[in-house]
Order: sequence, then structure tokens, then C-alpha cells
Amino acid sequence: MDIYAEMKALVDAAIARLVAEDALPGGLDLGAVTVEPPRDPAHGDMATNAAMVLARPAKKSPRAIAEALAGILAEAPVVVSAEVAGPGFLNLRLDPGRWFATVPEILAAGRDFGRSGAGGGRRINVEFVSANPTGPMHVGHVRHAVFGDALASLLDFAGFDVTREYYINDGGAQVDVLARSVHLRYLEALGRAVEFPDGTYPGDYLIPLGTELAEKHGESLVGTDHEEWLPDVRDFATEAMLALIREDLASLGVTMDRFFSERSLYGTGRIEAALAALDARGLIYEGVLEPPKGKLPEDWEPREQTLFRSTAYGDDVDRPVKKSDGGWTYFAPDIAYHFDKIERGYDELIDVLGADHGGYVKRMKAAVAALSDGKVPLDVKLCQMVRLFKGGEPFKMSKRAGNFVTLRDVVEQVGPDVTRFAMLTRKNDAPLDFDFDKVLEQSKDNPVFYVQYAHARAQSVLARGAAAGIDTSDAALAAADLGGLGAPGESRLIRRAAEWPRQVESAAAAHEPHRIAFYLFDLASDFHSLQHQGKLDPELRFIREEAPETSRARLALVRATQVVIAAGLGILGVTPMEEMR
Repeated sequence: MDIYAEMKALVDAAIARLVAEDALPGGLDLGAVTVEPPRDPAHGDMATNAAMVLARPAKKSPRAIAEALAGILAEAPVVVSAEVAGPGFLNLRLDPGRWFATVPEILAAGRDFGRSGAGGGRRINVEFVSANPTGPMHVGHVRHAVFGDALASLLDFAGFDVTREYYINDGGAQVDVLARSVHLRYLEALGRAVEFPDGTYPGDYLIPLGTELAEKHGESLVGTDHEEWLPDVRDFATEAMLALIREDLASLGVTMDRFFSERSLYGTGRIEAALAALDARGLIYEGVLEPPKGKLPEDWEPREQTLFRSTAYGDDVDRPVKKSDGGWTYFAPDIAYHFDKIERGYDELIDVLGADHGGYVKRMKAAVAALSDGKVPLDVKLCQMVRLFKGGEPFKMSKRAGNFVTLRDVVEQVGPDVTRFAMLTRKNDAPLDFDFDKVLEQSKDNPVFYVQYAHARAQSVLARGAAAGIDTSDAALAAADLGGLGAPGESRLIRRAAEWPRQVESAAAAHEPHRIAFYLFDLASDFHSLQHQGKLDPELRFIREEAPETSRARLALVRATQVVIAAGLGILGVTPMEEMR
């Protein structure tokens, strides 16, 4: 049971009672009413803004509403006190036994504790990574992959029906460049001397493809016009790169539900259909854009284009969808792709993109709003760059890919679990420094180690309890008498663990999986602190042979903490450590 949801229900019931008693008007919107931890723990266990939210629509003093609510809430057996503070905030203190009652609830639910129905089964598409299929994934894609995958897991845990999707950018000129680069490696495999002109991909990763092509075709692709061999070589190279990308993602523990090809939009009428849907809404027109701000490019000239009226949906300027020469702009297939998602019946869309796509956000949101009549929200999450360090100094690894550090390089250096957690130690829109030494350091300064160590330490404590003859099965620990618990460190730890369901829902609502990593660090910190207190005071040790019931209760708390840590790591895609290596 989510203790915060339980208290929110009590507050809602108290408001309903005041309405029934004509102390408040009916029809009040309670959507903005919250129950959450106070900023200062000294003020109580929980605080509600109910009186502040309701004061204006009720046309009453917030303090008067707070005092009326306090009187009702104080009657609840679980509430020890309800105190009005400031202009109308209401601070609540709960019976300590209610907090510790969360322990058997956690043990009964296991890693499903905190799993929410908030999503209501709503279908949500999370598109992430979507790197050009022209080579191995680089270090920047690591962050996109980890963020998108963790967000998808978080939303699934919160009750959404989630699809992980990869958009294959195979409709532009870059795949033709890939084909020409592979053809050069093919000629090289046949013993020809080749040079890689600017704009081609010289990475060694294409050597095996050239060899395979030579074994498959022999000399048949030598000396022929590129228009003859380009389509077949392009398909071959693209498929090979996608296989490599799948392997890269798998090394990080990421599996996509669907790959969607940009090329499938061309020549199939799908782009035309999407633009026709906009045209039917009066949003496509022929016009001339204003000149760009600042110094005009030398080749700029006003010209008539086919434009999407994106300003009708909050964009800064209208956007071209067709060039003056009749070809599609890059925006046109993006519109068609999102139209396809809408037609597939998704209730929400999320795009995870690099920070360099910031200018894309408004136009794409405008297109989705127009195509769905405002019914399907699009959230675009921008991931900032990753800066590599080693020993505190900027670090460049061997560039075996030709011109970048690969995802596989990073994973092979530190492992997938460390990589994933480290990539979530900053909010997605903040730059992230990845220090190869720091992420492997065994200290409190390394959140990856600190959280993993808490799980492993809990396992060690439980093993010692079992060796002392205590039944440490979840069923046995769930039946422990917890009445003797209540030391400050124990109370702080169970309060933190009890926050888990609330953390899940708030992180899912904000589309911010880094909140889970932050929460796990705080939970681990509370656990390590309690363990340290036991070193200083024998009375607070987890296991005391002379007090088996107290030991059993504390082991139940330890196990409950471990379960929550494991659940959080599961969302992040990190395997909990049973022992530290």
C-alpha cells in the first residue's frame, strides 16, 4: 500500500466531509492537492497543500480551511498530530507503527512493491537512439539508449503499455555514402588500391563488409556504373549495420520492440497521406518564408514553397514540407512517421533526441498536435553530450571506428551495469561527465558502487542472520514483531523505503528516470548510515544474539530495503550485486 496515497485519500475524505457539512462548497477540483514529505523533516512526516489550493475557489481563508481539516484528520487512528503552519500548510505526524507496517507489505509484494496502475494501460511509444545506420554506435548514443530504455521500464512499472521503437534513418543521402564506402572496402578486398574521399566512412568496421561482398560477388561489381551496384550494396550495408547496432544495444541490455524504416515512407503514399491530413485541416499552403534573422546567406532568395502552418500550434515560424524543386524536406517524412504512430493508436508519444535537435521540438509538437487534433501529446526529451574522462583528465580512446569512441568501447571498459547507472546520475538535459576511474571507484563518491554495495551488504547481513539460526525467508521476516523498532536511523530508513511508490509515480509522470537513481542513492545512504550506527552502538546492530526478536525485526527491515533497491535497479536495467567483487 502506498502510504502517501493512503494519506491523500484521508485528506480527500476530510474535504468531502467539510463539503457535506457545508463548510466548503461542492465541485472543488482536488487535482492539485498533494501529500508529500515536508521540506524540513522537523515539521512532521507529511505535509498537504490542500488548504492553500482550495482557498481561492472556496473563497475562504487558507488557514481556516487548514484548521478545519486538521480537526478531522486528527481523528484518524494513523494520525498522531495535524498542525497548521504559516498561512495554511498542514503538517501531519503519523503513528510510527504505520511506517513500519510497510515492511511486511514490501516483503509480501517483493520487487512488485511500488508497481503502479497510474498509467491505466495507456499505450505509449518511446522512440530512442534512432542513430543513422552507418556504423557502430558511439558514446553519445550510450546515453540515449540508457535513458530511453530506463524510461520505458519506468513507464511499464507505472502501468503503461510501452513500445520501445527505433527509427531507422535510411531514407537520406547518408546510406548512399555508406554504400560507396563499403564498395571501396570491397575493391580493397580484391586487392585494388583505394582512397577514401572526404565525406565517406573510413572506419575499420567496414573491412569485414568489403570482404564479405568480395566473397559474394567476386569481380562482378568492379568497373560497373554505381547506379547498377548502389541499390544492392546499400541494402546489404544497411542490414549489416543494423545487425551491428542490435549487437551494440544488446551489449548494453537494450532490446527494441520495433524497428521502423524511414525508406518505407517513400514511394508508398504515406508522406502524401500525412500531408493530405494536414491539408484537410487547412494547414498546408503555398507561401514565401520571411528571410532568416541575422546576416543573409549569399544564396538566399525568396521562393515559394509548400508550407505547414505550424505557427497555429505554437511554433515560431511555418515550416516547409516540400522544396521548390518538388522534393521533400527532411521534415516531411518525420511528419509521416509520427502520423503512422498516431494511426497505430498510441495515447502518448515520446522522442528521445540529441541536444542538437532542440530546434526540432516545436515543429514536431505542432505536427503531432495538428494530426491528432490535440489528443496525443508528444514529449521530446533532449539528451546532452557525454564528456569522457580518465583520472580527471579528458580522455580519448583508440578510435577503431574511424572517427569516434564506440558504445562497445565504453561497455567493455566498465561493464553494462556501471555504464547504465552512471548515465542516469544526471538529468538528461544536463551535460554528463563520465570518468572511467570514478565509475569503478569503490567509495561513497561513486553512486554506482554505493547503491550496489548497499544491496550486497544487505545480502551479507541476511546471510549472517541465517547462520545465527534466524529464518530469513520473506514469509518468516514478514511475520516478525516490528514493535521494538523505532530508533532514529530505523525510522529514517523505513520512511525512505515507504516513499518508493510515490517516487515511481512522480518520476513516470515527469518522464525522468534519473529520479530513480537519485532516490536509490538516498536509500542506500540511509541504509549504510544505520549499519554504521551499529558499529558505534552495539544496541543498534542488525543482529544481536541475546535479542533474537529484535534481530528478526531488523533483518526484516534490511530485507525490505534490499527489495526496494533491487526493484529500482531493475527499472534502471542494472543487475543487483549479491556480493561486491
